[in-house]
Amino acid sequence: MRQKIVAGNWKCNTNLQEGVELAKAVDAIVASEGADDVVVVLGTPFTHITKVVDTVNTERIGVAAQNCAAEAKGAYTGEVSAEMVKSTGAEYVILGHSERREYYGETSEILNKKVALALENGLTPIYCCGEALDIREAGTHNEYVVNQLEETVFQLSADDFKKIVIAYEPIWAIGTGVTASSDQAQDMHANIRAAITAKFGEEVAEGTSILYGGSCKASNANELFANKDVDGGLIGGASLKAEDFIGIINGF
Repeated sequence: MRQKIVAGNWKCNTNLQEGVELAKAVDAIVASEGADDVVVVLGTPFTHITKVVDTVNTERIGVAAQNCAAEAKGAYTGEVSAEMVKSTGAEYVILGHSERREYYGETSEILNKKVALALENGLTPIYCCGEALDIREAGTHNEYVVNQLEETVFQLSADDFKKIVIAYEPIWAIGTGVTASSDQAQDMHANIRAAITAKFGEEVAEGTSILYGGSCKASNANELFANKDVDGGLIGGASLKAEDFIGIINGF
């Protein structure tokens, strides 16, 4: 049975002290209210990871970096390698987020290097894919998203692909307050799972967790997560308040 996962993505929104307090609040609420069958992940800035790992009960809560370098080591000032991320105690890394692609020019070639290094260092990539509004309106969104996967994680062996999590993010619904309808989310997730089946077989596809990452909140989590191919969420703004985040976690 594939995992149910709710992962927060704090992005560039908290300083260290704020992040530690947020982690404490999430940890306390998960301990008292969190669903036992849901994997909870906190995607924090690099500066927070070690402190957050020390703050939360890592048997209940995983910690993710929001990125890693495309090189193993060397003269890359300001970069943080996958090995460095792993050394902090983090278990996950978010890769391919639309903001990284759009603002920092991350290509499929770059992302292939990052995924490979993450896997080599025992990290679980939460790999993002998704389309902008013009792609959706053109009606080519299914093909577009599958192509993103074909250029990157579909290059992995089946054994390595089984180690990743997919996050579908309709870019047109991120930070806009617009959410894909339950049917739209299910349709895309089913499309992704069908593509995984075609590439790696049904067993791999049925074991792959596919998260929804577009303006998911406590008020719509239950409807979204009720879909058979939606296995959780990659949560942005709603993960910045512990009470909102736990409402999503309890949406299953």
